[in-house]
Amino acid sequence: MRLMGALGGVACGTPEGAVQVEVLEDEVAQVVPVGGGEARVVPRATLPRDVREGDVVREGRGDAELGARLAREVAEWRARLAVSVPDGLDLDSGAPESLTRRKEY
Repeated sequence: MRLMGALGGVACGTPEGAVQVEVLEDEVAQVVPVGGGEARVVPRATLPRDVREGDVVREGRGDAELGARLAREVAEWRARLAVSVPDGLDLDSGAPESLTRRKEY
């Protein structure tokens, strides 16, 4: 478990102990426990070489399956929050008949 020491004792052997990489920099990375929790800064060398922002790491390896599941959950959540735009409502402020232009007169 390569991340054990870097994360101050957070076990990375279970889905609850997995971390998602939020930010990658040259020397350090910011990771967040999957399921929520406080973000932590860890040495980048403690992560797999091919890790990218948004990837999930568990037991020192990327977990593509868990990462894909999280991405699907986020997409479903965003879809539930989406608001449909009524026909005829123009959201492009540069359009000749936009609602924004009329408000400016």
